[in-house]
Amino acid sequence: MARPKLLPDNFTLCLVGTVIFASFVPVHGQAAVGFNWLTNVAVGLLFFLHGAKLSREAIVAGATHWRLHLVVLLSTFALFPLLGLALKPLLSPLVTPALYAGVLFLCTLPSTVQSSIAFTSIAKGNVPAAVCSASASSLLGIFITPALVSVVVANQAAAGGASPWHTVGNIVLQLLVPFVAGQLLRPLIGKWIERNRGVLKFVDQGSILLVVYGAFSEAVNEGLWHQIPLSALGGLVVVSAVLLALALAVTIFVSKRLGFNRADQITIIFCGSKKSLAAGVPMAKVIFASHAVGAVVLPLMLFHQIQLMVCAALAQRWGARDTSGETHAAARERSAAAVARR
Repeated sequence: MARPKLLPDNFTLCLVGTVIFASFVPVHGQAAVGFNWLTNVAVGLLFFLHGAKLSREAIVAGATHWRLHLVVLLSTFALFPLLGLALKPLLSPLVTPALYAGVLFLCTLPSTVQSSIAFTSIAKGNVPAAVCSASASSLLGIFITPALVSVVVANQAAAGGASPWHTVGNIVLQLLVPFVAGQLLRPLIGKWIERNRGVLKFVDQGSILLVVYGAFSEAVNEGLWHQIPLSALGGLVVVSAVLLALALAVTIFVSKRLGFNRADQITIIFCGSKKSLAAGVPMAKVIFASHAVGAVVLPLMLFHQIQLMVCAALAQRWGARDTSGETHAAARERSAAAVARR
């Protein structure tokens, strides 16, 4: 039986199920302490495996394309925060203050890695440059995101009052140290990781589900669903769609005006318009007070699903257009060769 086209992917369904389960069966008390420890271990393992997976050769292959990487990084860490702040008077009335703090938080996050590369490949873009750009964004985000949060997110109560340096220290310890350890051990375990990609996917998705369950459990215990009206969830869809549409429009316009070729334009569009759920959820857990994490990651979860659906449609359309162009070019060459033989 074919899967309905409008049905979300399995991971999205698991995310929704996790939120519903946490809403009715939240973890609390001493069990929450043990669950928090388990989540920290899972997140550390996730970044360790990402470090072991990342190919240095692929990074070197795309690292020389500095103009492209600069545009992607500016889009990720400058354009998005500016849009979030500039649109706040217009969009914040659609949601609650806590949810808009989450919107501003997602504006500070790095780009995705796996989906940016996958969509670039489907659309016939510059894949080595996408690998380099997305990986650099993810790594730099460990330092840039907490600094941006301290400037962009005005809701300091949600941030728990921790200093930026303390936050960076926690992120370095929980995320960067396992990542570097994975890179150092890549010569020993890299081939095993490549042969067992399912393990990384399981840890990737499993760690996110653990963090989401713990975050929403804490938020539900603090009365999350009594603080967020249904109209605010509808408003959040509008806010996410507007942010993504503007990011796509700006990256398309800028990449064309700067004279990048079609393959590079595709890379800039997909790497510069997306935000990482895999990096964002663990970072929110470190940066924000535990009772605020649920409301903070809710905009990111929704934006993540919208960006996947929109970018998947764009990638398939552009990839088909490129294939069609290649077919027509080949037909013209065959026709010219036939005329020449006559």
